[in-house]
Amino acid sequence: MGSSSYLLPVLIAAVMFLQARCIPTVIGLYGETIEVPCNNGVVEAIHDLIFTKWKYEKSDGTAGDLLVKQAHKEEATIQATDRFRDRVSISANYSLLIADGTLADQTIFTCMLVWGSNVKEYPVEVIVHKRPSPLFIKDRANQLENGQLTTLGECYATDANPAAMLSWKKNGLQLDTSDPSITITSKVVKEPTTGLSTTSSLLQYTAGKEDVGAQFTCLAVHETGNLETTPEIFTIHYPTEVVTLQVLPKGTIKEGDDVTLRCHADGNPPPTSFIFFIKEDRVPVVGNDTYVLRSVTRDSTGSYRCSLPEDEKMQGFGNLLVNFLDLSLSPSGTVLKNVGDTLVVDVQKNASGVPQVSWTKNNGKLDAQPDFKQLTYGHAGLYVLEMSVAGIKRIASFSLDVQGKPKINYLTEQLSADGKTKVLSCQAEGSPEPSVQWSINGTNEKSTPHANGMVVHSITVEPRKNLTVVCTVSNSLGEDSMAILVASVIMESVPEGERSSGNDQAKLIVGIVVGLILAAAIVGLIYWLYMKNSRQGSWKTREKEMGTSEEEKKLEENNHKADV
Repeated sequence: MGSSSYLLPVLIAAVMFLQARCIPTVIGLYGETIEVPCNNGVVEAIHDLIFTKWKYEKSDGTAGDLLVKQAHKEEATIQATDRFRDRVSISANYSLLIADGTLADQTIFTCMLVWGSNVKEYPVEVIVHKRPSPLFIKDRANQLENGQLTTLGECYATDANPAAMLSWKKNGLQLDTSDPSITITSKVVKEPTTGLSTTSSLLQYTAGKEDVGAQFTCLAVHETGNLETTPEIFTIHYPTEVVTLQVLPKGTIKEGDDVTLRCHADGNPPPTSFIFFIKEDRVPVVGNDTYVLRSVTRDSTGSYRCSLPEDEKMQGFGNLLVNFLDLSLSPSGTVLKNVGDTLVVDVQKNASGVPQVSWTKNNGKLDAQPDFKQLTYGHAGLYVLEMSVAGIKRIASFSLDVQGKPKINYLTEQLSADGKTKVLSCQAEGSPEPSVQWSINGTNEKSTPHANGMVVHSITVEPRKNLTVVCTVSNSLGEDSMAILVASVIMESVPEGERSSGNDQAKLIVGIVVGLILAAAIVGLIYWLYMKNSRQGSWKTREKEMGTSEEEKKLEENNHKADV
């Protein structure tokens, strides 16, 4: 019995502890109305409800009354006389409403329901949260020194409940507090009047060149939601380690261009004064990082340097290549040569690289440099040589005129379609352009353009008798003539076709030869018939010729062959 008496208080205490652990919790927001539900909002299921009462647990552990709501009345009776007097009310579903929530409202509120002979209580614990005010950073550093532990700033999250937890991020990644180059000191201070907490975090950071442009932010983690400051970028000072020299423009540079030499040092703040080494000259430049070479020449090609004034051993290097092209062509201008002469073309060039070469004649492209071993009229024309390298273009040219005394190549005649006229054509070559004269007058005189030394002149004539027509061509170097026999159009037997003096003579000769052959054949035939008839008459009359038997036999054999 004694042991049972001892265990009873322990069991009661355990049950009370379990009940306390199972009290539902409501989280309200600071400064806003806090709604505390009664029996999770299932009060309306009690049909014979008499009244509902709300009370709370005071700081000394005693109970304080808040209000009573009779089931048959619309308004509740406020019983509170302390800070809740003007702040509590009851909703239609019997929830307790607490206006302008504060941290002092964090306690246990109990809803008591009475119906029939039943009394039931439903305790609810209220916790009040306060979102931190916007974060801010105090004592922000103006600059960070390379390799030195420097205070970057102190981040604050004020007036929060519970207290916010602060951390620092660089480029979106949280800083590792175990890194010896990083020191973070945090603390929480509670305001005695409001009970709200302020959390601060001091960041000391050892910056390096890799932190140039890095974005630092402060992050607050809180039950009501996280907050983060806008990114901060800090100027980082570090000494120059590398000096470089740029040659601008970066593309092709040719004689006459302006070239800029730009010296760059990787220190921060960047140096503003440099020393440029222009060939053998040492040129200090203050307040600028460039030096301009005006109208460079091929002699400007070479290596250039720059350095810091305080450390000339730390230098940057750059190479300059100035492109150039010289072109000389012989002959040039206007060149006058005779047909059959030889012309030597000489090209001299001096270039910074292998140039591209093209030749044209009268704007037509040539496959190679022209070769004039034996000049003809066709070689005459304007020859242009174009040479280019690295954007530089040079052009040289000469005009070749090939001259020669005139010469007639052919003289022809052609009967017109109606057979009434003839067209005489005289083709000649020579330069300067030869003039053409005929020994007779004609109509429809035509002349082709003088090209490659050639010209064709034609006239139309109506010969009524056989004519000998002469074509004469001449220029300042001489003349040439050729004649043609033109038959009368009345006696012309061939309606169409082309005739020349040579053709007419050939036809005449052929006619004479054919006539002689026919005459000889006729004479031979007559003689053969005569001889045959004579021999046959001798054999029939059995006439004997004077002679031997061998001669008679031989004569008979000959006659037999003739018969065959």
